[in-house]
Amino acid sequence: MRKLFAEFFGTYWLVFGGCGSALFAAGFPDLGIGFAGVSLAFGLTVLTMAYAVGHISGGHFNPAVSFGLWASGRFSGKDLLPYIVSQCLGGIAAAGTLLFILSGKEGFAIDNTKAGAFATNGYGAFSPDGYSVGSAFVAEFILTMFFVLIIVGATDKLANGKFAGVAIGLALTLIHLISIPITNTSVNPARSTSQAVFAQEESLSQLWLFWVAPIAGALVGGFIYKLFLDKKEDL
Repeated sequence: MRKLFAEFFGTYWLVFGGCGSALFAAGFPDLGIGFAGVSLAFGLTVLTMAYAVGHISGGHFNPAVSFGLWASGRFSGKDLLPYIVSQCLGGIAAAGTLLFILSGKEGFAIDNTKAGAFATNGYGAFSPDGYSVGSAFVAEFILTMFFVLIIVGATDKLANGKFAGVAIGLALTLIHLISIPITNTSVNPARSTSQAVFAQEESLSQLWLFWVAPIAGALVGGFIYKLFLDKKEDL
């Protein structure tokens, strides 16, 4: 249960901090943090929670990462479902908190006819810059694959584990710098689900891509590391 609570709170912080920065601060007149600020916010959520609770649960905070670590041989398959449920519940709880705070502003309403409404992910008309479903799928696949490669490599027993959280946090920052205009950046099914649950409509109908592409990319990344990059024990 300690591990599941750690995953819940870690994912809560990721969604609250990352999506919260997009909703509250990204477009604030004159002083808005913009894409770069939101990218950094997502990276900081993972970095801070990696050191806060990573030693308890492994610091996944992302169903795709859990699948990737399983593929690399670092995580037990029997723990996949409990971890994913905890991550999704943490994300939804954070999104609910964000919605409650936003509802305190006069005139607030989620306009789910617009791309990125309530920090949702999307493609086509719901991509921030109009990217197609194919472009969105490839971006989410490749970025999640490399994210998992970085996570597995940075936490390898031969790597300098003290700086693993820094490498992982900066990787997520870079991923957002690349892909916010494409999909509003997911690489995390729990993060996408948390926002889509409240935005409803097209966000829910497009949610499949933000489960399939990140998990597929994560599995490939995990298998690549295990088969080609992991140092084998000497016989």
